[in-house]
Amino acid sequence: MNNNDWRKGRSFGELLKASFKSDDTEEWLDVHFTRPIGLFFALGWIRLGVHPNVVTILSIFLGAAAGVMFYFDDLWHNLCGVLLLMFANFCDSTDGQMARLTGQKTLIGRMLDGFAGDVWFFFIYCAICLRLMPQQIPGLTMNWGVWIWLLGIVAGFLCHVPQASLADYYRQIHLLFLLGNEGSELDTYAEQHRICEQLPRKGALLERVFHGNYQNYCKSQERRTPEFQRFYVRVKERFSGVENLPADLRQRFLQGSRPLMPITNILSFNTRAIVIYATCLLNCPWMLFLVDIMVFNTLYIYMHTKHERLCKSLEF
Repeated sequence: MNNNDWRKGRSFGELLKASFKSDDTEEWLDVHFTRPIGLFFALGWIRLGVHPNVVTILSIFLGAAAGVMFYFDDLWHNLCGVLLLMFANFCDSTDGQMARLTGQKTLIGRMLDGFAGDVWFFFIYCAICLRLMPQQIPGLTMNWGVWIWLLGIVAGFLCHVPQASLADYYRQIHLLFLLGNEGSELDTYAEQHRICEQLPRKGALLERVFHGNYQNYCKSQERRTPEFQRFYVRVKERFSGVENLPADLRQRFLQGSRPLMPITNILSFNTRAIVIYATCLLNCPWMLFLVDIMVFNTLYIYMHTKHERLCKSLEF
């Protein structure tokens, strides 16, 4: 693609619309705040010939630095953490917009994008645990000590990670049924395992690590969605894919899936980031872990249950 073909004389507003995934899956804060700022940066990076993956790597460092700032309990460091995490998110938006506008979407880019978010939150959760260890538990006379790590592990690894991965999976499923294969990044364990097995044993260490981790990521998503897996197998067997799906069946699926998209957004970044900002600035970051465990987990269970029931109910 010519470096300027993607513009085609389009205005900023038209480019912004073209950089969205879909109206169904974009949330209000992204549409009116994150995406416009991300597009402004994207246009600059594209003119400089920077690849989207470079911007993703930049976001990793910004997000990790934000986590370090949240270790401190003073207002100045925490405000720096807020700004750094916001800029990390702008970069995260920018790389996706660049890829969609210029056609530079790659699997490595998608995996890097997911890895970036994991790094951000790993640093943030660790920083919060280190910050709270010497602090007193509210209402008690003892300090958090090492016990805060148990709460952080439950909130981070047992709640946050599965919440975010399944939210991403349901968004990609919705995009698949809405826009077809070209509009979705839905991947399968079987395909990623096949790619991993075909990679040479020598000279492809980075690729093997990426695909090895990504195939396990896909496997965990598929293992938790048995009703969707059965429904999807029937769709592929009878219609050879979603492109040939009857319009009424497609609409029935989308009508059931569309109300769950706001929940997938809540379980992704923006709402969780707002909770981080508020709890760290108010010097009660332990509240983040409780929100992960009690509030977000309730939404996760509701989203998962509704989606599985939807797939089970669609007969054809």
